[in-house]
Amino acid sequence: MEDNYEAKAGEADSESPVYSQMSIEYVSSQVKKAQKKGMIQGLLIALGIALVSAILIAGVSVVRMIMNGSLYSKLLGSSASSVLDRKSINKIDELYSIIDNTYIEDVDKEDMQEGLYKGLLESLDDPYSVYYTKEEFNQMMEDTSGTFEGIGAYLTQDPDTQVITVVKPIKDSPAEAAGILADDVLVEVDGEDITGQDLNLVVSKLRGPKGTEVKVGVYREGEEDVLTFPIVRDEITTLSVDYEMFDDDIGYIAISEFADATAEQFYEAYDDLESQGMKSLIIDLRSNGGGYVDVSVEIADKLVKEGVIVSVKDKHGLSYKYEDKGDENYLKIPCVLLVDGNTASASEILTGALRDYDLATIIGTKTFGKGITQNIMPLGDGSGVKITGSTYYTPDGENIHGVGIEPDIEVELDYDKYKEEGIDNQLEAAKEYLKKQ
Repeated sequence: MEDNYEAKAGEADSESPVYSQMSIEYVSSQVKKAQKKGMIQGLLIALGIALVSAILIAGVSVVRMIMNGSLYSKLLGSSASSVLDRKSINKIDELYSIIDNTYIEDVDKEDMQEGLYKGLLESLDDPYSVYYTKEEFNQMMEDTSGTFEGIGAYLTQDPDTQVITVVKPIKDSPAEAAGILADDVLVEVDGEDITGQDLNLVVSKLRGPKGTEVKVGVYREGEEDVLTFPIVRDEITTLSVDYEMFDDDIGYIAISEFADATAEQFYEAYDDLESQGMKSLIIDLRSNGGGYVDVSVEIADKLVKEGVIVSVKDKHGLSYKYEDKGDENYLKIPCVLLVDGNTASASEILTGALRDYDLATIIGTKTFGKGITQNIMPLGDGSGVKITGSTYYTPDGENIHGVGIEPDIEVELDYDKYKEEGIDNQLEAAKEYLKKQ
């Protein structure tokens, strides 16, 4: 009985309940294992397909970027809309190869790169948008600081002809001592013809260590030959404001440029003249080519009682208004503004504000007509750019770009009388006008 039991227990037939339950559980576990294995395999296959697809898509994108040149821009850290595309980069490389293999002189790759940057700004065909090397940018910023080493002369460059003219030598400067005069046209520096060169480049050649000599060649009206002046450079301290009290209690303030310290100097001059009993005022903006807009606004704030001094609008149509602070400081006496064809930019902002608020009578000749402003921006390597960024409007909403501001009383400067007798007929006209007020 026991053997038989043991045999039945170890060999239970297929119809027994115990065998059926064990089989179902075993099969179920195997199915689950297979399903799990299949899911993993399927997932791996799907991931593989996705990876291959991504690689194919990326490959197509790279080919397209190579074809349209944007890959070069990406590699150079530029946006896809960069001016540098495959065609332009290939052309630059081709030109460089020709220069490197053919040009008779040695070339400096860094100088060529700087030339590319300058060319990019020059392509705007805007004489006021300029790229500056690190040295040039430092020099430009130094110009507004009030102290530098050089010959000491205010220069201007005609945007159309590129002719560089002496506005006037700085008082007590080496240029004045050597005999440089207003309206002299610069043509040579140390024997080099500088005709057509950028003003900043020419200025850098005139600058140099104190005690060193530079030969300056100028063309002067009435002279047949170029006049050459050996000038020993010195440390130049510029005062952008000069003033004095004339007879009949007529105050006179001349502003040569709108630099960092100009507003403070103007305030000091105005307050001093006021303490002396000033009853009328002449503000001389002749040959003032401009400077910082905010400095011009700061000076206007002392003269305008209230309201908008100037408004500017950028390329996106965004506007900003510079307004008077509305304090107690404003012009309460008769005033004349002296202007001429070299009165430009920030000078015209001040002129436009005083004209629109009927605070001054304008005497002289029509102003230059520069109704745009520039932004000065340093670049990461120490170089920088000056780029036209906005259009400005006088308080009455007028943009004077290319038009200028007409004087209320037109008086042409008699150059011959000024040079021969030292008589400034425009200034005399301003005095006579104020005496009658």
